[in-house]
Amino acid sequence: MDLPRSPLRYPDPDPGRPVIWTVSVSRLTGLLGDVIPEFDRRARIEQINLGFEEAVDVIGQRLRREHCDVVIAGGSNAAYLRSRLEVPLVPIQANGFDLMEALARARRIAPRIGLVTHASDVPVFSSFQQSFGLEIEHRRFVTREDARDCIADLRANGIEVIVGTGMAIDHAEQVGMPGVLLYSADSVRHAFEHALELTQTLARSGRAVAPLRRRSRARSAETPLLGDSAAMDTVRELISLYAPHDSTVLVTGETGTGKELVARQLHAASGRRGRFVALNCGAISESLLEAELFGYSDGAFTGARRGGRVGLVEAADGGTLFLDEIGELPLPLQTRLLRVLEEREVLRVGATEPTSVDLRVVAATLQSLEQRVQAGSFRRDLYYRLAALRIALPALRTRREDVATLARHFFRQLRGVDAPLDDSALAVLQAAEWPGNVRELRNLVDRLRIHWQPAEGNMDAVRLLQLAPELAGDGGAALPLESTGRRPPRAQLEALLQEHRNDREGMAQALGVSRTTLWRWLRAEGL
Repeated sequence: MDLPRSPLRYPDPDPGRPVIWTVSVSRLTGLLGDVIPEFDRRARIEQINLGFEEAVDVIGQRLRREHCDVVIAGGSNAAYLRSRLEVPLVPIQANGFDLMEALARARRIAPRIGLVTHASDVPVFSSFQQSFGLEIEHRRFVTREDARDCIADLRANGIEVIVGTGMAIDHAEQVGMPGVLLYSADSVRHAFEHALELTQTLARSGRAVAPLRRRSRARSAETPLLGDSAAMDTVRELISLYAPHDSTVLVTGETGTGKELVARQLHAASGRRGRFVALNCGAISESLLEAELFGYSDGAFTGARRGGRVGLVEAADGGTLFLDEIGELPLPLQTRLLRVLEEREVLRVGATEPTSVDLRVVAATLQSLEQRVQAGSFRRDLYYRLAALRIALPALRTRREDVATLARHFFRQLRGVDAPLDDSALAVLQAAEWPGNVRELRNLVDRLRIHWQPAEGNMDAVRLLQLAPELAGDGGAALPLESTGRRPPRAQLEALLQEHRNDREGMAQALGVSRTTLWRWLRAEGL
């Protein structure tokens, strides 16, 4: 049977809505068509009536010229597409009610029933079958050939009717067996709600507007890992070595050394098709962090959104989840994260059945996790699981030969000109301590490019120190402070506040911690 190649387009009165493409063949296409009108005011929805290799080719071609936020597919088609698309995929999943309804319809056709599903479908069937004492033959398949073999085996064993996915029913009808589609309109509606929630979650994290590969290339080009020092050569070599693997990576380094940039480059070089999703574990309160990270089910708590909410773990399915300031993750959530890493599944708050996820986790910290393990504030087993692979980023003061390269790059990036700095000015930059590392240097260049006018010619050391007096050694940037991850005494915090004239950002850079950590320290001391 020839399938239509062109997508079915629905009205688009609001071009700002999320874009959802459904991918289906056979019976599921008609079911999707019945449900789509219920959601076409909330999203721009298009049906692509193709499957497997053909769907991948067509979607890949369209993504070069069009935008899509989420793809919806079911069964083996969803499993095939998940690792081959540049956009997130939401599978249509049958639940227990779908199964009961489909079995009831099948029972009215014939008494001997076979259930044929993709390996990822209906994970609760075994317990369901035991609870109700059902004598139903269940077969799982992965490929088209597997599905065909399952139908042939069931038919040889006297099965008279098939309940299953669209592909299974197609094979059954080809050999003269009636079939009942496992999915219901409610399961399709749930997939659409999940897809809409996913677009909102990704938008909240600031990561959901462009196809992954195009966006990753642009981001990498915007902020490359620059430097000719031996230390940076080692970092780049480790990124190339680790990127193709799924093992968790722990990135360590002082504030401003580029830990998120390393995580992005690991993702961009990994070949993973899903999104890069980032979360700062120290920026959200514990009560909100659990729902943000793991999501929650419908009715999980008072005020929970109807239909539940997708967490960032699910949003990163098929891609990379970057957990910054992992040392700030509360102990109860450390246990849940360990389960995600070990079992590759996530249990939403209030849910009873987990959801399988395929993601790579990259964690980052400026603290000593070993010390937190010794203090009992970080799980030892989680630490070892996170630190399977490690990348330590050098402080800028330990690779002073890279300062000039970075300054020139930031001038070109921010002003579009080569750095207007003479040798004396570059010498001042190279001699600075840079407690805020590369981020501090970039912020300084941003200040310089605003003040500099082409008529001035190149800046010398005198002009540079006029615009950046902290480089002379009498400002917060020259304070001999180290990042230990421990809160300084109240007296030292008070002195630093006075020294920095309440400039919290400069104070955080001097301490080598994030602004979130500094805010928490000051609040604990009542400052």
